Amino acid sequence: MQVTPQARLDEYMAKGWWKDTTIPALLEQAVEAAGDQVALSDAPNRMELVGDAPQKLTFNDVNQRVEAMARAFRHLGVKPDDIVLTQLPNVIEGVLAFLACARIGAILSPVAMAFRAHELRSVIQQLNPSLIVTVETFHGFDHAGMLKSLAEEGVYTGPVICAGKKSVFPSISEVEAEAADMSLQPAPGKAGDVLTICWTSGTEAAPKGVPRNHAHWVFNGECMVEATRLGRGDTLLNPFPLINIASFGGMVIPWLLCHGYLIQHHPFDLPIFLRQFQEEKINYTVAPPAVLTMLLKKPELLEGIDFARVKCIASGSAPLPPFMVKAWQEEYGVSIMNVFGSNEGCSLISTPVVMEDPEMRATFFPRFGVPDLEWDLDFPSKVRTRLVGPETEEDITQPGVAGELRIDGAMTFDGYWRNDDLTKASFDEQGFFQTGDLFEIAPENDRFYRFVGRSKEIIIRGGVNISPAELDNLIESHPDVKEASCAAYPDERLGEKVCAVVVLQPGASMELSDLVSYLKAKDISVYKLPEKLRIVPALPRNPLGKVLRRNLNDIADS
Repeated sequence: MQVTPQARLDEYMAKGWWKDTTIPALLEQAVEAAGDQVALSDAPNRMELVGDAPQKLTFNDVNQRVEAMARAFRHLGVKPDDIVLTQLPNVIEGVLAFLACARIGAILSPVAMAFRAHELRSVIQQLNPSLIVTVETFHGFDHAGMLKSLAEEGVYTGPVICAGKKSVFPSISEVEAEAADMSLQPAPGKAGDVLTICWTSGTEAAPKGVPRNHAHWVFNGECMVEATRLGRGDTLLNPFPLINIASFGGMVIPWLLCHGYLIQHHPFDLPIFLRQFQEEKINYTVAPPAVLTMLLKKPELLEGIDFARVKCIASGSAPLPPFMVKAWQEEYGVSIMNVFGSNEGCSLISTPVVMEDPEMRATFFPRFGVPDLEWDLDFPSKVRTRLVGPETEEDITQPGVAGELRIDGAMTFDGYWRNDDLTKASFDEQGFFQTGDLFEIAPENDRFYRFVGRSKEIIIRGGVNISPAELDNLIESHPDVKEASCAAYPDERLGEKVCAVVVLQPGASMELSDLVSYLKAKDISVYKLPEKLRIVPALPRNPLGKVLRRNLNDIADS
């Protein structure tokens, strides 16, 4: 299935921005070059995650396991262009499912472990998946039971299979055994075919699907390899959930390109993470700013860890403290790479190559794709960025003036899954994606952008986007609530948390615990639950009746 406009595909192929290469071809190359090399492993706490022992595979093993899983998918009726939905923790099956779908021309759509019936119902109805791959239970929650309940209420789930220990549903290994004698004809498709549909939350209430093709993913992986200076056989520690561009583009594809060793880590278990870092001789990983800052304040946790092999550690999703980036470089010789990106768009990557000064690297992002600005990297020439005045729609060229970041080029997606209206509204007349994020040209150095804030209303808790509109609608369904609007308030560890600002019906009263209990009954993800409640006589609005989000943030932070 191709959703990329043919003209775009032809243009980017002709320019050399995209390659006529598929993910199965990358795996084949890795197997030929490094078949006996250890390639993929679970975290040591896999038993706690899915109920069976950790696994470690060579590239030859990976190839055989992908073949077995692809055969199992076909046995269950999955055909080219069918969708396989996965809800898996960071275990090797998440990577194998990605590669198995690629081998048979199916589309992988991974969702967060935190998704509950409310979110899954929406996603399943948008996708109509042919197969769901999950786990029986995770951290005490009954995922298999949730899917059974959805099926009983009439939501079509298709067949369901489980990774790890035996469940009410068949296990992956059981289905693989049933399909062992089945012949499999690979159908990897073309570079322009959709391979994944990842999910993002913005100001809209429902999750939005972001399809990407093979060429998208290969280019994203090449960008990260160049930015991180990864080389043949390097070891990558992946603490990103296998659900988005950060994990697939930032970890899985670079691993294939480098014929490396990919180690899974389910985020975020600090003792396990540090143990893996120490034992596995990591070359590259990522960590949230709050974790990197905390480790500097507790140096005893880092005793015995050799950072000599570390090429860099990436961080992002929240502003980086300049002192933190400087301290890691000066005290441990580790370069922190500052990354700003989204599922839809390109990544602005501030590396030591483009910004040597660590304190400036914490807040400055290179103005990739701006005419007449050249960089000592190849990929910036294949993206375009611009700043636009939110009110004027005019390009901003003066330093110190805030504008919305707009992006285009080889990293940018084609549009939202089966949502033409939203896609049309998300791109400007020049074809640039409107990120909703505010930057300025840095007065100190006009080759760089500096992040100012978000013009969109999303709340980012621990790097995960939360839609205020979705929560507003759910809270306003409470019989004691007249109107509600959610806003962010700062948190040292997670960056932001959710505050519900509520106007009650006359005579009603409410405590935070009452609201949380009500929302839990709606089966929403735990990370979305408000952690602060503010009762107000009226929501702040402008003369046109629009809720003033900035005023809400002040109320939430009070």
